[in-house]
Amino acid sequence: MDGIIFDLDGTLWDPVDTVKDAWNEAILSKRPEEKKLNREDLEGIMGLHIEEVGEKLFPHLGKEEREEIIRACFDAETEVIRKQGARLYPGLEETLQQLSKEYALFIVSNCQDGYIEAFYEAHGLEKYFDDYENPGRTGLPKGENIKLVIKRNGLKQPVYIGDTSGDEKAARHAGIPFYYASYGFGQAETFEREIKAITDLKAMV
Repeated sequence: MDGIIFDLDGTLWDPVDTVKDAWNEAILSKRPEEKKLNREDLEGIMGLHIEEVGEKLFPHLGKEEREEIIRACFDAETEVIRKQGARLYPGLEETLQQLSKEYALFIVSNCQDGYIEAFYEAHGLEKYFDDYENPGRTGLPKGENIKLVIKRNGLKQPVYIGDTSGDEKAARHAGIPFYYASYGFGQAETFEREIKAITDLKAMV
């Protein structure tokens, strides 16, 4: 193994409680008649692409209106994250510090442009990662973005760590092993290794 590629939400941190109010403010500014989202609503869309998020949360709206609302939510959450960060999983920085001594580390997330940068800025964690990618920059699905990071960094035997079935499918698409972060938001059916806490990864060094 020469690299570890991480998902972000549900794998490195839990941003739900931090961004929930920002999402609700953005939604109500566009459509005051909409109901407020709760934590379960947001957990259910973690890891999905923008079109999928809109379809799941606002199936009664047209495609353009859904995407307008979701983009407003993304802009609001990025600003909140940049200012105050969110809940890192316990032991994250210690784990990243230890892993980075042996492996190149990366992030590939289904997020908007600026979100990973906000994660870095809020918590000072950029120093542990060599590269990152997301569909907000490339317009590509997660599996293709994983391939981009692999090619760009000359990786030969990387693994992908994520917490959802979408992460599992993306790793399979990229042809690399999938490690399942079972402490996160979603479910996965097949995986090469289960990670029950982010600190479990320290045993890999």
